[in-house]
Amino acid sequence: MTPREIVQLWVAAFNRRDVDRLSNFYADDAVNHQVAEAPVSGRAAIHQMFAAAFAEAEMVCIVENIFEDGEWAILEWRDPLGLRGCGFFHIVAGKIVFQRGYWDKLSFLRQHGLPLPRE
Repeated sequence: MTPREIVQLWVAAFNRRDVDRLSNFYADDAVNHQVAEAPVSGRAAIHQMFAAAFAEAEMVCIVENIFEDGEWAILEWRDPLGLRGCGFFHIVAGKIVFQRGYWDKLSFLRQHGLPLPRE
């Protein structure tokens, strides 16, 4: 599968809140770095990250664009509440080895009625 196809399947699993399927897209030693958070290393930790996130908020990924260049796919997305972001996926041998996501954490917290970070 191409990186674009893997990201399309990743989005479908994300929108189903299928944590097991999502985590299986990642290599054992993958890193997921959402820039608003500390990097998460390893498939098991990424599984826990998704489980905690889905327990905290109702998230939906609406694809605006998926670009592909070699081993990389770039996902430009929005959600029904108006949040926008993008994700960069480095995919080697059919597994995500590195992911970096950019989105506005403060807007996310406000939209979902979650506590704001203390200064």
